[in-house]
Amino acid sequence: MAGLKGLKKQRRIQIIALAAVALLGATGLVGYAMRDGINFFRSPTQVVEQPPESGEVFRIGGLVEEGSIIRGQGETVTFRVTDMNQSVPVAYTGVLPDLFAEGQGMVGTGSMVDGTFQATEILAKHDETYMPKEVVDALKEQGVYVDPNQPDS
Repeated sequence: MAGLKGLKKQRRIQIIALAAVALLGATGLVGYAMRDGINFFRSPTQVVEQPPESGEVFRIGGLVEEGSIIRGQGETVTFRVTDMNQSVPVAYTGVLPDLFAEGQGMVGTGSMVDGTFQATEILAKHDETYMPKEVVDALKEQGVYVDPNQPDS
């Protein structure tokens, strides 16, 4: 009888150890799979003050600076994104969203190349009041965000 209890206890310990190893393995695989899919958000001020490493993919957001959009040959467009404190030049080749315009919120994904943010994706706000949370937070941090839903005081 004592041998049977010891065997059950040993079996339980083996199952717990196996489950722990499986959990660690699954966590490691998820982390490995996500290593290229995580893009950190930065405001233009953060990009200017702490330039990212060469080739580092990240997201930048803010307002499209007034008078900065220059349409080049083909589908290449350059403009500046600002958080009203600093601005960063952006180059994008592709079709811009319909709602992309000067003075409007945008978020871009890409990397810095020779001082210019080379965007691979550009997202624009989708209605009159929406702005990505990261952009709102960065503008609030700069003290320049005005909530369009709040009445003027």
